[in-house]
Amino acid sequence: MPDQLSRRARASLLTLTFAVCAPIAAHAGTATADPPAPGGRFGIGVAEIPASRLDDPRARVYIDDHVNPGTTFTRALKVFNFSAKTRHITLRAGGAAIRNHRFTFAPPPAGNELTSWIRLSRTKLDLRPGDSALVRATIAVPAWASEGERYAVIWARLASPKPGPGTNIALVNLVGVRAYLHVGPGGEPATDFEIGQVHPRLGVDGDYRVVATVTNTGHRAIDVQGRLYLLEGPDRLKEAGPYPIARGTTLAPGEEAEVTVPLGRGVPDGRWKYRLTVQSGRVSRTATGTLTLLRGPAAPHRALALLPLLLTGLGCAALTLLAAIVYRRVRERVPGRQAG
Repeated sequence: MPDQLSRRARASLLTLTFAVCAPIAAHAGTATADPPAPGGRFGIGVAEIPASRLDDPRARVYIDDHVNPGTTFTRALKVFNFSAKTRHITLRAGGAAIRNHRFTFAPPPAGNELTSWIRLSRTKLDLRPGDSALVRATIAVPAWASEGERYAVIWARLASPKPGPGTNIALVNLVGVRAYLHVGPGGEPATDFEIGQVHPRLGVDGDYRVVATVTNTGHRAIDVQGRLYLLEGPDRLKEAGPYPIARGTTLAPGEEAEVTVPLGRGVPDGRWKYRLTVQSGRVSRTATGTLTLLRGPAAPHRALALLPLLLTGLGCAALTLLAAIVYRRVRERVPGRQAG
């Protein structure tokens, strides 16, 4: 039998980016599904990429596809045990959504329409230390499926022993691979976005952030990444950076949100040119212009941020003075008390 993995993907990429375990309480609410840094007890990653998406960075990390109604396809995932103990790992698909500009999920068994289309070749694994195993996810889209994009997470789960008497909380480690699936007739709809206003923002802590407005003008969700360079600055400084965009922003089609680039305190005040590159998958956009960084009394954001603290301090001082006046008058009216 021919190897389906080799037939479906021209590159067998079994050691790509992995999602690594993050402990959460059982039955926790929704949260962002961004994988933490490697080094956990176990992991799961994409093990094959369609030939049509070999140049797509998102396809190296997520299941990211467009298919017509009635299509059935398979993606291979690889599960790893990085720990020094044998692990019993279970696998399951869970529902996901984009809320408040974040890719959010509800831990299994919560599902949605997409999870009802997903079947896993294996749902239980016993992996010895350093071992790995392939799991195939088959997604069967019904012929009656409506047009639109759907989201899910394929989870690998490692649970602690059952809770003892008097407690109903169990520690559950979940790692997952996101799935972005657009269903519709014809070819894949365009992915596109625009960069709007770019301006500096000074925090109360004295650290600068550059804030940019990004609007998803396409028909697929985007995960915003990128970097900022500062150029031709004060004191003949030629370049500062690159500074990465804070990750975690996901925009559904039509959504707009601010993305932030932390600069810290090491950037000198003055006038800078900037080059901001924003990327999602294969699409990249660049904005250029000038920024003026200014710490001190003239910085409006900092003054506004400190205003509540100043008002609170003045209020406390006024109350203290009023209490002192009242106390003195009461003492003066006590019978038999004379001025010394």
